[in-house]
Amino acid sequence: MSVSPRLGNTTHRLLPDPLPETIGDALELAVRLGQEWHGPGGGHTLTEWKTLAEIAAHDLQLARAIEPHLDAVSILRQAGEAPPVDRYGVYAAEGPASTLVARRSSDGWVLTGSKPWCSLAQTLDRALVTAADTGGNRLFDVDLRHPGVTVTPNTWHAVGLTDIPSGPVDFDAVPARALGAPGWYTERPQFAWGGAGVAACWYGGAVALAEDLRSLLHENSPETALAHLGAVDEILGAARLSLAECAMLADAGAPGRLPAKRARGIVARAADEVIWRSARALGPAPLALDEAHARRVADLDIYVRQHAVDRERASLGAAAIGAESAPW
Repeated sequence: MSVSPRLGNTTHRLLPDPLPETIGDALELAVRLGQEWHGPGGGHTLTEWKTLAEIAAHDLQLARAIEPHLDAVSILRQAGEAPPVDRYGVYAAEGPASTLVARRSSDGWVLTGSKPWCSLAQTLDRALVTAADTGGNRLFDVDLRHPGVTVTPNTWHAVGLTDIPSGPVDFDAVPARALGAPGWYTERPQFAWGGAGVAACWYGGAVALAEDLRSLLHENSPETALAHLGAVDEILGAARLSLAECAMLADAGAPGRLPAKRARGIVARAADEVIWRSARALGPAPLALDEAHARRVADLDIYVRQHAVDRERASLGAAAIGAESAPW
């Protein structure tokens, strides 16, 4: 299936035809794209988000592999560094499962402890990792091939994103290079916009499901099924416009906290609604008998679950209260 999400007018000129089919090829493409990737606010945000959406519409797993590398490229650029040729991930999940701490040794920084949700850690070369420092949380560049890095096996049991294992990784005195001061990672103006880039992947995955729905219906389909398709058109239209506005604001240098959170919420809701309405309109047959459709549903469902709806909406509400004027 070939789907081109209508998020922008152009696609990144390095995007190959045909698009890759394996995770390895996707990571090679990520490195190539990274050489000319500007990141959110770099003047090409809409084109770059459309690139992510187009890859996601082709195969959401491949987009899930590519997007973190490009996020790392953006972060490294913001730190004044050149795009890397190594394959990168970004591991910034925090919470009780994260025990990773950084300490200074005679030779520099070392990381020790566990980090959850480390996607493709057994495949990538390096990662940008957050760890606790005496001054707060800090970002570090680490070599995942170091012998002190241990990927915990057999922890990824999801039926979606099966080729993107995202289990915990243990670090045992692994050398690391600090990027910025404590708190720099989340205090960057581009931090909020980066979350909207992930939403561009969700949007592409939702567009692929919507195209499944559209292709399986016809003008004489039951009115209830057509109504579901109409609702899908509405919510995807809102998601598309929200991302386009977000990209414009990012490139204009506007503050990103409120519009980026809003766009993520709208796209996450769109993804959930497309999944639900497709199932209601089509019944169980495609989920049971169409392997490609069933995988698209499972991949999108678990990918969008990283959006914690209630917490994110509370954060958006706080941002609205803190705005100088009503954001509407």
